[in-house]
Amino acid sequence: ACQSQTNIQSIDGDTVHQMLQNKEDFVLVDVREEDEYEEGHIPDSLLIPLGTIEEDFTSKVPSKEKKIVIYCRSGRRSKEAYEKIVSLGYHDVYDLGGILDWKYDVEEGK
Repeated sequence: ACQSQTNIQSIDGDTVHQMLQNKEDFVLVDVREEDEYEEGHIPDSLLIPLGTIEEDFTSKVPSKEKKIVIYCRSGRRSKEAYEKIVSLGYHDVYDLGGILDWKYDVEEGK
């Protein structure tokens, strides 16, 4: 397997849930496709599908200083997204992994 250069910072669901409860200033990004997002996503998360990160991320998250937490379905796409986001110049980025491991509420719809 080819090891990527990026050292991925992980974050766990309990921590993220606490950050949401405390209304901490961070951006939670869902990198799945829109139909997956509508089926159920973590409340307050922003949908930026993996394939659109290069085009859309900087307009949706203009501050490179923002803390960013990303997730997908199982954790595979979030790793890819992590590398793309870091390569755009963001440095406070954390990988939550997959929503399959999220044991708190999810919401449906847009």
